[in-house]
Amino acid sequence: MKGLDFMKLGARIFKTGVAIVFSLFIAELLQLPNPVFAGIAAIFAIQPSIYRSYKTATEQVQGNLIGAVIAVIFSLVFGKDLVIVGFAAIITITIMLKLKLEKALTLALVTVIAIMEIQGDDFLLFAVLRFATILVGVISAFMVNLVFLPPKFEKKLFNAIHYTQDEIIRWLRIAVRQASDHQSTKQTISQLKERLVRVDQLYSFFKEERGYTKKANYTKGRKLVVYRELISASYKSLDVLKKLHHHEHELIQLPEHFLMMIKERLDTLLTYHEQLHLKFIGKLRPEHIEENDSEAFLQRQEVMDIFVKQITITQMEEEFSSYHLLHLLSSILKYEEQLEHVDKLITSYQNFHSEELTVEIEETPY
Repeated sequence: MKGLDFMKLGARIFKTGVAIVFSLFIAELLQLPNPVFAGIAAIFAIQPSIYRSYKTATEQVQGNLIGAVIAVIFSLVFGKDLVIVGFAAIITITIMLKLKLEKALTLALVTVIAIMEIQGDDFLLFAVLRFATILVGVISAFMVNLVFLPPKFEKKLFNAIHYTQDEIIRWLRIAVRQASDHQSTKQTISQLKERLVRVDQLYSFFKEERGYTKKANYTKGRKLVVYRELISASYKSLDVLKKLHHHEHELIQLPEHFLMMIKERLDTLLTYHEQLHLKFIGKLRPEHIEENDSEAFLQRQEVMDIFVKQITITQMEEEFSSYHLLHLLSSILKYEEQLEHVDKLITSYQNFHSEELTVEIEETPY
């Protein structure tokens, strides 16, 4: 879904527009020539997070300086012939790549061309002013990122995980009942993969955000572990869906009691997963987690013993291949182990940092 992008499209467009206007205003206020270069620089400097904005601004200031120095040296020593501009650009690219400043390369080349196209006797003065104009654009964009519509990546991250997992659970319940259309399930699996990739991006953005105190950074570190494992649980649930989809024709041939056992087991795990999300945000009492109910939830070893016994009996009574069934059981067991791991992490986090739980499930997907 479009809502899974790093930040809401409308907000980013609005921030870019504000950064351009602000940079042009400052450049004109300082009476800098060709303020349009400030607007161009501001476009390159807009980033989805404050941390990336700071990192980008630092790199672009360096790139701007490198481009300006090379442009001035080449102009004074070799002149401003078109071929010389090309050589200056090649040298700039080489130095930027050597210094691992690839992200600021475009702006550095803009600086080279902007300075080397200056004509007249006051070349050095105009070169400094052109450098300052581009610098104004970079700083203006950073200031807009810093104070205007700061993104709340934790809220976006949790809701991205929640709504993506909700969709996976919905399709798992359909697939295990053999009610899903083959082509529709295939398309959905592809879309869910893309959504999880975007969830990973949101996780990276949230991870990059810095706390203001040592305690805040420690608390966030523990929270990041929980989010990482929640994402891993989503990947494992998607793997179960892929197994159900890939082996759907073979599963139809399974004895009815096997299908019933798989459905019951998976239904229990999916309910467990839904409850973990509610538990994490403090909407569910720990004792209500179904996994902890020994009467409702058999241990893995007991389940495996039952399946092995049933496979042995069935193979003796009729022609039956357990190959595809074991593939599916393996993915279900991995999914179950991951849910148990997440449950322990959430319980541990809540025991020490329950006051830090600030996320809510939004009524509509972000």
